[in-house]
Amino acid sequence: MTAKCVMVLGTTSGAGKSWLTTALCRWYARQGLKVAPFKAQNMSNNARVVAQGEIGSAQYFQALAARAQPEVRMNPLLLKPERDTHSQVVLMGQVDEALSRMPWRGRSASVWPVVARALDGLRAENDVLVIEGAGSPAEINLHDSDIVNMRVALHAQARCLLVTDIDRGGAFAHLYGTWALLPEAERVLIKGFVLNKFRGDAALLAPAPQQLQELTRIPTVATLPMWWQHGLPEEDGVFDDRSVAAGVVSQTIAVVAYPRISNLDEFQPLKNIPGVRLVWAHSSADVAGADWIILPGSKHTSGDLAWLRAQGLDRAIAAHAAQGGAVLGICGGLQMLGEALIDPHGIDGNGPGLGLLPLVTAFDPAKTVRHARTRFTGLTGPWAALSDTETAGYEIHHGQTAQHPAMAAQGDVARAVLADGLGWQNDAGNVLGVYLHGLFEDPRVLHALFGASASTLNSVFDGLADFIEKHVEPGVLDALIRKN
Repeated sequence: MTAKCVMVLGTTSGAGKSWLTTALCRWYARQGLKVAPFKAQNMSNNARVVAQGEIGSAQYFQALAARAQPEVRMNPLLLKPERDTHSQVVLMGQVDEALSRMPWRGRSASVWPVVARALDGLRAENDVLVIEGAGSPAEINLHDSDIVNMRVALHAQARCLLVTDIDRGGAFAHLYGTWALLPEAERVLIKGFVLNKFRGDAALLAPAPQQLQELTRIPTVATLPMWWQHGLPEEDGVFDDRSVAAGVVSQTIAVVAYPRISNLDEFQPLKNIPGVRLVWAHSSADVAGADWIILPGSKHTSGDLAWLRAQGLDRAIAAHAAQGGAVLGICGGLQMLGEALIDPHGIDGNGPGLGLLPLVTAFDPAKTVRHARTRFTGLTGPWAALSDTETAGYEIHHGQTAQHPAMAAQGDVARAVLADGLGWQNDAGNVLGVYLHGLFEDPRVLHALFGASASTLNSVFDGLADFIEKHVEPGVLDALIRKN
């Protein structure tokens, strides 16, 4: 078995590569084919746990859309930004400290053999491989060290779609400029242009698609309408302003959007709960009037905590908690809620916490990456509805959190509400901290907290496949995998 390879390239980041790849995975899987996704290198702090370690969340969801078991070969290289000039490098699911210290351009020679083996292994086991590129394939300053765009396309002899965000403007220039900057051997792999996020009457685009085809010999095979409510989690840290589900707003949830926020995709189900308004909070004004404040995961806890203080959000969160408002910290957010961060190994950074839970976090070189299944017990206050609720999720963290020894000696202890140090609550009951990611993706948790459920992932994936089937020119998707 040697898979036919379809690749989704973009003129820019945010053009729509990830969701289109996900849609194609489900569309081809519905044709009765064995399908797998692939992205050689993903830069994202949204990650999921698989058997062999961690991969980008986008590839995790693409695997589920393809009805395949997610695994590290689907995203052999994951870069997790910690600062503007440094990323943690995860190779085949595991942190690689040597690669993390290596200059950007120097990595490609080291990792390409690993990338190629992963790609070839998946090709040998599937009928169709749906490959996602990164950024733009025409970033000519990076062309010589490319391991994620056209080098992959050439290796797999992939048939490529080039997608652009027409809502930004300049879409035809983006498409033509990208094509023009590619060498001829790479141009011939592009089989169609896709206009994404179009508003209005598609007939008004004429004669541009035909003129573009005359210049490039490549047809525009789809014009995809703007679609905000497709239900797929956000990718690349992009926040939309359309975070209100159906119905009259009865509850506002503010998620603090610090610079190194991680695993923001786990909040997607909250957008689909009737009556819930989800706010991405960048300032103290953004949390005013919120019913809940959530401190999400962070790839650099001490840095994001310093940012939070600089915005005055520490005072706003403390005031909210003092008035009995619900506060939830997840992973890095849990660490921030404690008294102190201790970093003897230079992993993250030292500093005082927000002091809302009598806990202390020490950072360890060993990274915890695992699935967890557990049950909430003994919860009070606004989180009482979760008591005795079973849940499952995943952990990705360097920090190890425990009761603050001096405070515990004086009788000030946090109530353990999840086993194995996974969750704590304050005496008042309104502040809850957990290490478990994925709570809001668990229907049992959603039902306990809201008495409601969100769309299942399967229904989301089928909706994506239906959407592209409706808007892609007839026969194009079949032709991409047809033998020459």
